[in-house]
Amino acid sequence: MRFPRTVLFFLIIIAGCNPVQEKLLSGKRLKVVKPAILSDIQAIGGIPTLEGYQKVFHKPDSFGEWLRAVRLKEDKTVYLYNGKEKTNQSAQFAVLDISVGKKDLQQCADALMRLRSEYLFNQGKYDDIAFMDYNGKWYRWQGGSNRKKFDGYLENVFGCCGSASLEKQLKPVSNIENMQTGDVFIKGGFPGHAVIVADMAENEKGEKVYLLAQGYQPAQDIHVLVNPVDNELSPWYKLSDAGKIITPEWKFY
Repeated sequence: MRFPRTVLFFLIIIAGCNPVQEKLLSGKRLKVVKPAILSDIQAIGGIPTLEGYQKVFHKPDSFGEWLRAVRLKEDKTVYLYNGKEKTNQSAQFAVLDISVGKKDLQQCADALMRLRSEYLFNQGKYDDIAFMDYNGKWYRWQGGSNRKKFDGYLENVFGCCGSASLEKQLKPVSNIENMQTGDVFIKGGFPGHAVIVADMAENEKGEKVYLLAQGYQPAQDIHVLVNPVDNELSPWYKLSDAGKIITPEWKFY
């Protein structure tokens, strides 16, 4: 897949890994207000920032701006592809209003491929929608605006590609301080895991915080993660070079 220069994906090659316990807006900028309750938040961009922080600027029609406009469900329960509730309901802050399908296909890396491809499909950038499997075979979208065929294409991609192949396809960012919304933390493997930076904010000192979203296995609703190690920051994570990021269900090194 070709990525625009202003929206690079962030790649961390992890030395070790441990599990720890279609409805889309068109990219319209949302006014961020602090909600009284979670159900007042309508989109990722509506999740309130920490005191003293402002959302970072995203160019119109950029991937970061599009992610902010992704709708959230009022119900923050995470459901599996078969309609059953996920056993662990403590990992999520909010649930994205995006289909998980009816097959056990859209798991962790697939959820990220879904978000990226939906953005490109929404922008009419059909030629940029392409994913590579672990053996180097490319799956390129060639159906234009045909939504029904696009859903079938995504199922095929989810069945043939995963974290191991996506890790090979992504372009690394040399310095974590250069993180942007839309970047990815990934550990390719069988199993592996991947999460996406769903939004970012910054204070006057230049300190940055970010939100993470994930899919998981079995295939389930994509959700914004809580911060399991800092309740005062949660759901935000502080950007640092500490070398370890602890999420509710995975550790990245």
